[in-house]
Amino acid sequence: MPSNAGASPMPVTDELLRALPKTDLHCHLDGSLRLTTLLELAEAQGVRLPADTPEGVGRAVRMGAQCASLEEYLTAFDVTLSVLQTEDALRRVAYELALDCAAENVRYLEVRYSPVLHTRKGLKPTAIVDAVLDGLRAAGRESGIRSNVIICGIRHIDPQTSVRLAELAVAYKGKGVVGFDLAGAEEGHPASRHREAVQLILDNNVNVTIHAGEAFGPESIAQAVHTCGAHRIGHGVRLRENGDLLNYLNDHRIPLEMCPSSNVQTRSVTGYESHPLKFYFDFGLRVTVNTDNRLITDTTITKELRLAHERMGFTLEDLCTLLVQGFKSAFLPFREKAELLRDVNAEIAAVLARFAGPGAGGPAAAVTEAVAVR
Repeated sequence: MPSNAGASPMPVTDELLRALPKTDLHCHLDGSLRLTTLLELAEAQGVRLPADTPEGVGRAVRMGAQCASLEEYLTAFDVTLSVLQTEDALRRVAYELALDCAAENVRYLEVRYSPVLHTRKGLKPTAIVDAVLDGLRAAGRESGIRSNVIICGIRHIDPQTSVRLAELAVAYKGKGVVGFDLAGAEEGHPASRHREAVQLILDNNVNVTIHAGEAFGPESIAQAVHTCGAHRIGHGVRLRENGDLLNYLNDHRIPLEMCPSSNVQTRSVTGYESHPLKFYFDFGLRVTVNTDNRLITDTTITKELRLAHERMGFTLEDLCTLLVQGFKSAFLPFREKAELLRDVNAEIAAVLARFAGPGAGGPAAAVTEAVAVR
């Protein structure tokens, strides 16, 4: 009989979840600034916000139950982008975002944004990228968090603008930019329109992730993978509608960047219990849990993990495996990733042992062994 037979499960507390090493691979800069920073930047820049009180502004940008669709959810970015048109503002929000992630032990962060959305006051794209990278590096020096950038094209913009954004991503390859994304509303804006931009990215051996299957069917995912060569898929909640495609992504270990709370708010799913994250996980797909937009969705990685446990049926063992899959899915060179994974597995074991306490090592040992096997 196993040594932990009859042992009570280790409580899955917020304290435990915060202590575990985590990733956030799908995090939009312009949706993840602090509410206090939004207010301070607006005052300093003379930008008029949709309300006069912090509570009112919070209601305007934290969509929650009031949101009826992805399109409505995206309107919150009109507010946040209004204050993100200077180098100082971009540097500050990148710095604060990385520090906020580090505070809940996010060990590796990938921040995505589209420079074209930050040019209203004449900023050059290179200045925009440099400002964000400066902020992330400053946070890294202070907290130890590792972070990189994903440059976003946008589905509804002119494809030639996407080409220029792809050129920008290539120019910063090896300098902090690790990937290229296509974001925005899917319906009526197929990824194939931006094939030239994506081909430029692939020709230069840069990583590709594409928002797909969030508010449109699995054909959007198929196009992202087969037409645009995506290495990861953003969201992918509707993948389950096509079993053959699901098997393909599983066989080729194409990760899904899942954002449960965001998906509930945008009505991509009807609720946490109907979210496909657990189904995909049990099937064997490589899935990751992410915030999408920390401010707009009013979330953290710790909160997303707690919801996965409480509302979606993830055990502590499942959660630890989920965390490891996040590190496996990172846009990092293989050797760096392997070294990071060794550190992460050791840290997970140490955290579980610490929270298990004296005489309760059985559950911790069982969880770490299961993670290693999986």
